[in-house]
Amino acid sequence: MMRRARLIAVVATLAAGALGVISSTQTWLTVILADGAATVIAVPGASAVAVLAPLSLAVLALGGALSIVGRVLRYVFGGLSVLIAGILAWLTAPVVIEAPTSAYAAAVTESTGIAGESAVTLLVAGVTTTPWPAITLVAWGVLFAAGVLTLITARRWRGSDRRYRTTATVDAGAAGAGAAEGGRPHDAAKDRAIDSWDDLSRGEDPTARPLD
Repeated sequence: MMRRARLIAVVATLAAGALGVISSTQTWLTVILADGAATVIAVPGASAVAVLAPLSLAVLALGGALSIVGRVLRYVFGGLSVLIAGILAWLTAPVVIEAPTSAYAAAVTESTGIAGESAVTLLVAGVTTTPWPAITLVAWGVLFAAGVLTLITARRWRGSDRRYRTTATVDAGAAGAGAAEGGRPHDAAKDRAIDSWDDLSRGEDPTARPLD
């Protein structure tokens, strides 16, 4: 059961982060200018919510790390997921509900060179919202639920570092044994060198002594 909770939390966090990154490149608003030519400006998610892309990337990183961290960091990451979900939901909801001028002012200014929300409002004849803001808002709800699930169940998750500690211990033991075995020929050679010096000191020919 705890393994399933962990899997759900990790997958949900990764999915929310990935959807946020994708959404940041998609059109959230379509703005029609009152300029006689009815110029249409497509406003991407990254323009409507400036922190959408960086925070979505942070969520992806949290999801990837959540599967391997210890108990304390699980709580930290779960809390961060809840916090980021709340911030992004708070910024996304107004776009879904009313498409405020602040969500498309930057895109209009970039296209027309006219700055200021009041001036931009006079330039705009109409604004249409695509499904992407609503879809992304649902993703933040999923992220919030994943963070809460992590906080509730993190204590009972099975430790992921036990297997790595066991493997490291076995490898260290094998390396130590190999080093010990590798040292034996060196010690034998040292003993033979000492014996040769002893032979010379007695006036004997060390080459006449049979090899071991």
